[in-house]
Amino acid sequence: MKGVASLFDRVLDLLRGRVLDLSNASVPLVSPPVCIVGDIHGRLDLLELMLHRIAARAAGQDLPPRVVFVGDMIDRGPDSAGVLRRLHGLNTQSPDAVICLMGNHERMMLDFLDDPERCGPRWIAAGGVETLASFDLAPWGRTPMPDLARQLQAALTPAVENWIRCLPLWWQSGQIAAVHAGAAPDRDLAAQSPERMLWGARGRAEGLRKDGLCIVQGHDIVAQAGLQGGRIMVDTGAWRHGVLSGAWLDGAGLSIIQARLPEGAPD
Repeated sequence: MKGVASLFDRVLDLLRGRVLDLSNASVPLVSPPVCIVGDIHGRLDLLELMLHRIAARAAGQDLPPRVVFVGDMIDRGPDSAGVLRRLHGLNTQSPDAVICLMGNHERMMLDFLDDPERCGPRWIAAGGVETLASFDLAPWGRTPMPDLARQLQAALTPAVENWIRCLPLWWQSGQIAAVHAGAAPDRDLAAQSPERMLWGARGRAEGLRKDGLCIVQGHDIVAQAGLQGGRIMVDTGAWRHGVLSGAWLDGAGLSIIQARLPEGAPD
């Protein structure tokens, strides 16, 4: 009966949104704790709520957590400008405690700044239109692409633009690693191409890693965050579904914390 009661408690945790994967035995134990947060895509409201949830969870910990954001901070959602300013401030203030990774959408924005005529249409169509609007810039007017790129650079400020350009492709601590779009299982992280880390496998089958490294990734939207196919998936479509998820890893294993607006709140 004790085993049944324990399983019942785990199911209750699942329903409460605290533990969303029952395969914790395959997840490395982590100390101090780390929370790896999925794609934000311009949802400053959900980011602020997630930061509040992380602070509340950290209040019961002996050691403060590190927080890692897996990239795609911008595009599609309504306030990419606010997200960039908020995370730039947090990372600048506490670079060892708050880590931000490069995502493919940050890479597309930088490509636009570097080669606006060639790369502008692709980025704007992929969600850059909302990012430009968050900086009070209009992409579909008569402004030539090079002028629009210069306007965006000015709005970003040199400090934020340089920060984005220097974002790392991955973060690792022990046997846990965070990468925006995952990593080829047959190669060390240092041997991965930037394209693979930013854009993912692009339809190619993924195998399981044999080196014991547990990858936490965003990029691919999943219905439920958690352990899937040997990887921890944390992108639950904040911009589309209004749910921002984070993988909390500590000495007890893996649990998922989520930020979503209250029922009936404007999305």
